[in-house]
Amino acid sequence: MDPYTLVSLAIYFVVMLAIGGYSYKQSSQDIEGYMLGGRGLSPKVTALSAGASDMSGWMLMGLPGAMYVSGFSSAWIAIGLLIGAYFNYLLVAPRLRVYTEKANNALTIPDYFEHRFNDKSRSLRIISALVILFFFTLYTSSGIVAGGKLFESAFGYHYQVGIYVTTGVVVAYTLLGGFTAVSMTDFVQGCIMFLSLVLVPLVVLFDLGGFTQVTMQLSNMPYDFLDLFSNATTGQAVSLIGTVSLLSWGLGYFGQPHIIVRFMAIHSVKDIKIARRIGMSWMLVSITGALATGLFGLAYVSKYSASISDPETIFIFLSQLLFHPLISGFLLGAILAAIMSTISSQLLVTSSSLTGDIYQIFLRKSASQKELVVAGRVSVLIVALFALYLAHDQNSSILSLVSSAWAGFGAAFGPVILLSLYWPRMTRKGAICGMLVGAITVIVWSYGSFTINEQALSAWLYEIVPGFIACTLTIIAISLVDKQPAKQLTDTYQQVVESLQSELTSK
Repeated sequence: MDPYTLVSLAIYFVVMLAIGGYSYKQSSQDIEGYMLGGRGLSPKVTALSAGASDMSGWMLMGLPGAMYVSGFSSAWIAIGLLIGAYFNYLLVAPRLRVYTEKANNALTIPDYFEHRFNDKSRSLRIISALVILFFFTLYTSSGIVAGGKLFESAFGYHYQVGIYVTTGVVVAYTLLGGFTAVSMTDFVQGCIMFLSLVLVPLVVLFDLGGFTQVTMQLSNMPYDFLDLFSNATTGQAVSLIGTVSLLSWGLGYFGQPHIIVRFMAIHSVKDIKIARRIGMSWMLVSITGALATGLFGLAYVSKYSASISDPETIFIFLSQLLFHPLISGFLLGAILAAIMSTISSQLLVTSSSLTGDIYQIFLRKSASQKELVVAGRVSVLIVALFALYLAHDQNSSILSLVSSAWAGFGAAFGPVILLSLYWPRMTRKGAICGMLVGAITVIVWSYGSFTINEQALSAWLYEIVPGFIACTLTIIAISLVDKQPAKQLTDTYQQVVESLQSELTSK
């Protein structure tokens, strides 16, 4: 590795660990401070931490790789994500911020579910905690895989070294600083990602001679990479089902615990509007830069007859080839930033569930606040070790791992979150059955041996679509045949609506 690149990365690691150390005191006082930062996030930190934890390594590796292979048709994923993220800010953020505070100051999503439906059996808490543990362990492993690939392809280290270094640094600052450290590091990482995804495609475009030259270069390819409705991998038109599959990624936002937990932690409902503007602007520029990196990278490789073994490393390839090693180190740090921001958020949410929804409720009801913080730190380590074990499979596809976990959360939690915030008639049984049906549908659709037109179900239609629909219909059907919710629950719902209106209209 070039010494300049090594210096850049060393500075990055030191900054992340320093933030963790700085946040240690605040996160050690009580469990709310460790898990939600005392509900005091500013709009800019909320927006960029939500964006950075959302996008992960797939935006700098998976999405450019998809664009490189399939062409402009991959942009449907970006369009779906932009729409989903916007409505997540609009529909979920304000009500969830108020409702989680009214629901006995809920600190986790399972905690919110239990208090929202007054579930004395605690079935909702257990089921949702298990869903989080299952899908987040899978999700976290995808980030560690991305870290291993980065160290191997960019730095020349063995894949195993990469996954251990990536996991070690993330665990260190997450374990030390909790939610505050994770959110602050996400803010810094979001800024790095933003700059990198503007800089790389612009430099490649300049080197190629502008848009006209890029278009000319791509027009000489065997298939049409510039057609939004054509898959360049197969040379065939993108079907309506294929378009729906790509757009449906946006549905996943409503059920992603590591994203919506930011809404629970923002300082006030009024700040959400500012956070939405910052977050959507950041996302629009960043995701456009990721798509452009893949497309311009393809034109560059074609023009200079270069060779690239893994399309998901096109960002790495361009960073090393076109920039001074010092800048290259900064750009590669952007990939680490994307990877680490997501892993840390997922680790924290999973440890929150282990601590608040299992340890405190079932093992140590009388645990002190400091004991719960310690339990949270131990949980971070346990989940990280499981994810690290799964990441040892070097052949795992980053986008494939992410898509399965994203669909799992979107289908199991998305409809439950939305309907719990907007439909007072929804019942506990409806929530439990819907969650189970959504999760099981995704698992069967993804890993079952069923086919349609000789295609695996997940290849024919993205599993989030049937999972989301099945969960929604189940919730509505079971709730309507179930008895009316208790007056206490409908009163709380009305208080939330009134409180929300009051906060939004007050000066």
